[in-house]
Amino acid sequence: MEVDYDIPVVILCGGYGTRMGRATQDRPKPLVEIGDDPILLHIMKVYSHHGFNDFTLCLGYNGEMIKKYFIDYKVLQNDLSIGLGSKKGVEIFEEKKQENWIVNCINTGIDTPTGGRIHRIKNFIRGKDFMVTYGDGVSNINIKDLLEYHHTRGKIATVTAVRPPARFGELEIEDGLVKSFSKGEQMKSGWIDGGFFVFNKGIFEYLNDDSWLSGDVKEEKDGPNSSTLQKLISDEELVAYQHGEFWGCMDNPRDLKTLTKMWKSGKAKWDPRTNF
Repeated sequence: MEVDYDIPVVILCGGYGTRMGRATQDRPKPLVEIGDDPILLHIMKVYSHHGFNDFTLCLGYNGEMIKKYFIDYKVLQNDLSIGLGSKKGVEIFEEKKQENWIVNCINTGIDTPTGGRIHRIKNFIRGKDFMVTYGDGVSNINIKDLLEYHHTRGKIATVTAVRPPARFGELEIEDGLVKSFSKGEQMKSGWIDGGFFVFNKGIFEYLNDDSWLSGDVKEEKDGPNSSTLQKLISDEELVAYQHGEFWGCMDNPRDLKTLTKMWKSGKAKWDPRTNF
């Protein structure tokens, strides 16, 4: 089966990020910086390294700040000479290489749940397949391998399973097929939802404006309010790409401190310049 690598990447950027404390009081979590750049840029560079440069950002809380960041991106990334008075104008000194990206910034609502945000960008998805990830997780995942795996399994959805702390919801996997999803329970297999999804357009049959993607709210396993992942599991339409290498999530200030320390040490395992 021929794999189309020219597909869009959707990044969920709309949440409040309340567990981050002061860091997100005046900005959305995807703009919280690791080193000199917001985590959103780190995530986009992982995809771009593998040739995926078409991004759709699902905005919500303080979404206008993300719009302004990309409008001003060229100015922010370079040294400038700014003319005032009669010598108005901005000159960029030795312009750095610019990313060849398309960045669609779509307002998906302030309180819209994660699955609802994906539902609201349906008309921006061209072709059969697209990728989705959270706006707070980085990894040294090989995106092309992930996409190829998705195609070989022939299911509606693929989630990247990773091995991090027990506070996240756990995935039970048999022969690549996801059999259950549990949140807040004792870890059994050690695999959890790490984002970095691939979906085909069949996913939209499982979504509406009120949908949650995963265990974002307390829910009955198979009830009417169960998450999109739970419904896919029930229909045997969710498979897992098991990534046993690095994955990091910026869920709270401690996580931010850990990721920042890794970046400043020059040993950030998600950095495409040194670790892919």
